[in-house]
Amino acid sequence: MKNYKQTATDVLRLVGGEKNVSQLEHCSTRLRFTLVDPAKADVPALKKTPGVMGVITGGPQCQVVIGNDVIEVYDELRKLGSFNAAQSTETSAKGKKNIGGIILDYMVGIFQPLVPAIAGAGVLKAILTIFTTFGLLATDDVVYQVFYYVADAALYYLPVLVAFTTATKFGCNKLVAVALAAAMIYPNTAALLATEGGASFFGITLQNIGYTGQVFPSILVVIFMAFLERWCNKWCPKAIRVFFVPLFCFAVAFPVGLLILGPLGYNIGSLLTTAILALYNTMGWLAVAIVAAVLPFMISLGMHKALVPYAVSSLAEPGFDMLYLPASLAHNISEGGACLAVAIKTKDENLRSTAISAGISGLFGITEPALYGVTLQHKKVMGAVVASSFIGGLFIGLMKIKAFAAVGPGIASMPMYIDSANSMNFVWACVAFAISVVLSFILTLILYKDEAAAEPQTTAPATEPTVVYAGSEQVFSPLQGKAVPITEVKDEVFSQKILGDGVAVVPVKGELYAPADGKIESVFEAKHAISMVTAQGAELLMHIGMDTVKLEGKFFEPQVKSGETVKKGQLLMKFNLDEIKAAGYDVTTPIVVTNGDRFAVAPLAEGTVAPGAALMKLEAIE
Repeated sequence: MKNYKQTATDVLRLVGGEKNVSQLEHCSTRLRFTLVDPAKADVPALKKTPGVMGVITGGPQCQVVIGNDVIEVYDELRKLGSFNAAQSTETSAKGKKNIGGIILDYMVGIFQPLVPAIAGAGVLKAILTIFTTFGLLATDDVVYQVFYYVADAALYYLPVLVAFTTATKFGCNKLVAVALAAAMIYPNTAALLATEGGASFFGITLQNIGYTGQVFPSILVVIFMAFLERWCNKWCPKAIRVFFVPLFCFAVAFPVGLLILGPLGYNIGSLLTTAILALYNTMGWLAVAIVAAVLPFMISLGMHKALVPYAVSSLAEPGFDMLYLPASLAHNISEGGACLAVAIKTKDENLRSTAISAGISGLFGITEPALYGVTLQHKKVMGAVVASSFIGGLFIGLMKIKAFAAVGPGIASMPMYIDSANSMNFVWACVAFAISVVLSFILTLILYKDEAAAEPQTTAPATEPTVVYAGSEQVFSPLQGKAVPITEVKDEVFSQKILGDGVAVVPVKGELYAPADGKIESVFEAKHAISMVTAQGAELLMHIGMDTVKLEGKFFEPQVKSGETVKKGQLLMKFNLDEIKAAGYDVTTPIVVTNGDRFAVAPLAEGTVAPGAALMKLEAIE
C-alpha cells in the first residue's frame, strides 16, 4: 500500500520546508511549488524519493511529478502546513533566476486553475452537440438550454474567472478584482461602449470592445489594481481602509481599464492568436506535426504550459484551436500506445506494472506517468513516440482538425473535436486517434528491448566512482576556517537538519576543495553551492554562505563542471570572501549529507580546521 503521508513529508522536507514554500498548487499529475529560495530545494534527492516520478525546476517554480496519486499526496501536504499565502512581488524576487522562469510561473499560476472549468464546459457543449446531431434533443428544449447555459457561462464569464486566479497569484483582494472584471462585461458597460459615435470619457473616446470571453484585459486590470491596492494600503489610515482602498481601486482601475489596459489586453490576445494562426497558415500541416513531435520534450521541461494562454484565448476568439490541442491528440495517444506495447514486451514486472497504468492514463489524456515512468527512461520508446506523434500530427494537420475545448485529448474527451458545422472533424479526429495508438504500439513492439543487466565489474570504471552503500567513510574539510556544529547555522533549513546532518565551516579563505573522491552532481546556477556524490555513495551539499543565491553568481568562480569526477583535495571553487562579507552576507558554509537515510553522521572536528582535515565520519546504515 502506498504511503502518501511519507511521500508528502519527504517532498516538503526536500523542497526546503514549509517556510520555503510561498505557494502550492497541483494539476492532474504534478505538485507545483513556488519557492522563496529555489537553492534550498534538493532536486537530486527529490528525484529519488519514493512516489516521485520526476522534478522540473525553473525560476522560483519547482514541479514535482507524482502521477495519478497527486491528489492524495497534495491532501497530505495540506495537513502539514499552510502554503497558499499571497505571493508578493518581493517574495518572488527572492527566487529570481531568469525572467523566463518568472513569467512562466505567473502564467501557470493564472491559467492552470482555469482549465477544469473551461474543459468541463467545453466537453459538455460537445456532448450536447452529439445529442442534437442525433435528434435526441432540440436546441429549443428546456433540458438542452439548461445544460447549454451552464456550459456557455464558463466562457462568457471567463474574465471574472481569470480575475480571481490573477488576484490569487498577485495577492490582492479577490472580490474587488472580480467586481472590476464583472464591470468590464456588465451589459450596461457594453451598451455604453457601443454608443453610436463612441462614448467620450473626459474628452477621450472609449474603444468599443466586447470583453466577454477575453482573458488578457482582465489580467492587466487586476495586476494594475494589485499595485494600486498595495500602494494605497501604505498611506491610507486604518480606520477608513476597509472601504477607501476598494473605492480608490474602483475609481482608478476601471477607467484606466476601459481607456488603456482593456484595449491593450484585447490587442495582445488578438496578436497572440494571429501569430499562432500565421504559423499554421505558413507551415500548414507541418506545424501541427512538429508541435506534436516536440511535445514530449516540452512537457518534460514544463514548457507546454506556455501554450495554454494561446489555447484559452483562441477558444474565446475565433472559438477553436487548430494547433496545440490537435497536436496534443497525436502525442497523448502515442504515449498510451507505446506504454501498452512496453507492458506486453517487457519481462520486468515493475516496469510492466508502471507501463500498464501509464498507458491507460495516456489514452485518457494524462501523459506525465507515461513520460516520466517509461518514455524518458528508454530512448527507443521515446523514438517510437516522437515518430508516431509526428505522423499522427501530419494527418491532423492535413485534415485541418479543430479542437473546441481546453482539455487534455483522450478517450473521455474526444467530444472536444465535435464541430456542429463540419461532422467530419470528429470522424477525422477518431481516425487520428487510431493512427497514433496503432503506430506507436507497433513501432514500440519492434524497437523496444529490455536492457540487459550490467555484468558485475571487478574494478571501478576509470571515469566514474563505484557507488556502494557500505562500511564507513571520512569526509574532510573543504575549507580553511573554523568548524562549527550544524545546529549553530543561522538558517533553520540547515540548523534543523531539514536537508540533512553535517558540519559547517566559517571560512577564512575563499577556496573550496573536494572533501572526498567522487563525482560532481551539480554546480548550482547561482554558483554559490556544489553538490557531489562520494565514492561510497554519500551525497554532499556544500552551500557557501547564507542567502548567497541572491548574488546570482557574483564573486564565485567554479573550477569544475557538473558530471566531472574529482579527487579529494581538488579545487572546486574560488570565491571572493571579502566582497561577499562586504555585501552583508553570512559566509558560514554548511557541508551536509543529503541522503541521511543511508548514512549516520558523526562530526570529527570543531574549531580551527585546514583543508583536508577530518571533518566528519559517515557510517553506512544497513
